Amino acid sequence: MADVPQDILSEIANLERLFTVDTAKLKEVTEQFIVELKEGLEGKGNIPMNPSWVMNFPDGEETGRFLALDMGGTNLRVCEITLVDEKGEFDIIQSKYRMPEELKKGNAEELWDYIADCIEQFIDSHHEEEKDSLEVLPMGFTFSYPATQTYIDHGVLQRWTKGWAVDGVEGEDVVPQLEAALRERNLPVTVAALVNDTTGTLIASGYTDPAMRIGCIFGTGLNGAYLETCGNIPKLAHMNLPPDMHMCINCEYGAFNSKGNHPVLPKTTYDVMIDEQSPRPGQQAYEKMLAGLYLGEVFRLTVVDLHDNKNILFPNQNIDAFRTPFCLDASFLSFIEEDPFENLSETQDMFLDKMKIHANKPELELCRRLAELIALRAARLSACGIAAICKMKGFDSCHVGADGSVFNKYPHFKQRNAQALREILDWPKGKKDPVVVSSSEDGSGVGAALIAALTVKRIKEGVTYGIRDVSKFGAPEKIAVPEEKGATGSIDTEKAKEGKPQ
Repeated sequence: MADVPQDILSEIANLERLFTVDTAKLKEVTEQFIVELKEGLEGKGNIPMNPSWVMNFPDGEETGRFLALDMGGTNLRVCEITLVDEKGEFDIIQSKYRMPEELKKGNAEELWDYIADCIEQFIDSHHEEEKDSLEVLPMGFTFSYPATQTYIDHGVLQRWTKGWAVDGVEGEDVVPQLEAALRERNLPVTVAALVNDTTGTLIASGYTDPAMRIGCIFGTGLNGAYLETCGNIPKLAHMNLPPDMHMCINCEYGAFNSKGNHPVLPKTTYDVMIDEQSPRPGQQAYEKMLAGLYLGEVFRLTVVDLHDNKNILFPNQNIDAFRTPFCLDASFLSFIEEDPFENLSETQDMFLDKMKIHANKPELELCRRLAELIALRAARLSACGIAAICKMKGFDSCHVGADGSVFNKYPHFKQRNAQALREILDWPKGKKDPVVVSSSEDGSGVGAALIAALTVKRIKEGVTYGIRDVSKFGAPEKIAVPEEKGATGSIDTEKAKEGKPQ
C-alpha cells in the first residue's frame, strides 16, 4: 500500500484494532458460551436451548412421501421428498417462492394465507391429475425462528428474528394458524413436525454421516443444534424422562450474551447502533455481530461514519445511497473480497453503478480491508458456539454439518472458521483437524421431511411422547410411562433410547 495516503493507512490500522478478535478473546467468549448453554438447559439465562422433541437420528429405513415447507428469512420453499427403499436414498421435487417484504411487517392472516397459497400452487403444479384423490401428506414445517415446543407438532413463537415483525404470531402456536389456512383451501396436508432449520440440518447430515454431532446455520441468521441426554436437561426433570434418552436441542444461540453481568462480545460502536435501531433492542446480540443480515449493515455504518465524521472516505461526494438502513447485504462484501484485480476495478465499477460513488484506489483499499475485517470477525466468532458445544459435551472429534448462504458462499469463511477452532481448542499444528465443519445436507428440506417421517414412525411404534396430535396418523394403543401431572403422550423407553451415542 505504498501509494496509500497516511490518513487512510492510519484509519485502516484503527479498523484493524476495532474488528480484530484475537485468540484470548475467542477463548474468553467460548468459556462464557459454555456457562450460558448450561444456564439455558436449566431454563434460565440468554440462550433458550429449546427441546425439539426430535429424539433420534433416522436409520435409513424410513420410507414414504412427505412434504417439507421451508420458511426462511428471504424465501419460501416447498419440497416433496420421497424416501425410497434404498437405504439413505431419496427423490426430491421443489419450488421456491419469494417472501414479499411487506409480508414481514404485516399480520398473521396475510402470512399464513400466502404460505397456503404457495403450497396449493405446488400441489396443483405437481399433482394436478391426482389432486382430488391425493392421500394426506405429512409435512415437516421448517420454521427458522425461536419457538417453544412442548410437542414436536406444535410450537409457540417466542420472538421474531431476522428483521421480521408480523403481528399476531408472537406468543401464539404457529401450527394451528397454518393448518387453519390449509383447511380453508381443502389441501391434503397436515403438519407432522415443526422443525427449526438447524435441527433439520443436524438430522439430514446425520442421515448420511454417522460421525455427525452438531448442526449449524450461518446465513441470514445463525444457530446451532446437537443431541443432549435428558438427564442433562434440568428444565425437563419434572417430566421424568429416562436420563439416557436423547433429545435434540435447538440452541437458538444467536441470543448469546445479550444480557447479564458478564459481557464478553467485542462490540463496536456500529454493533451498538445496529442493536439500538433494530426491532428488538437488547436481543440476539451474537447474531447481530455475525449473521449475514447484519454484515452489510456494519459495513454501511462504518462507511457513513468515515465520511460524515472523519472525512476519510468520499469527501465532497453525495453518499445518500449509503444512508438507507440495510441497503447492503453480505453479498456486497463478498463481491469486494472476490475482486480479482490489483486495482480493484470491479469494486470501483460496483461503487459507481450501485452507490453512485467515484472511489479512488486508496478508498477502495480501505473498503476492501473493512470488508475483510468484518467477515473475518464473523467467521472467527462463529467458531465459539461450535467450540463451546464440543467442550461442554466432551467431543474430542466429530463432524459438524453447516448450512446457510454465508457458510456456503462467502469467500474464505470456512477456512477462517476452521482456523479459529484450531486456536480455541489448542489443536497441534500439522495434524488433521479432529472437528471438521463441512457443508451439510439440505436440512430445511430433506431434514424436515426426515423429521416428519421419524414422527409418523414413532406414532406407529407407540413412541408418542412429545407428539400432541397422534390421531392424525392413526396412533396405536399407547405405552404408559411415568409423566408429570397433566402431561399427555407416552413413550417406549427402549425405543426412545435409540439414536446416536454421545
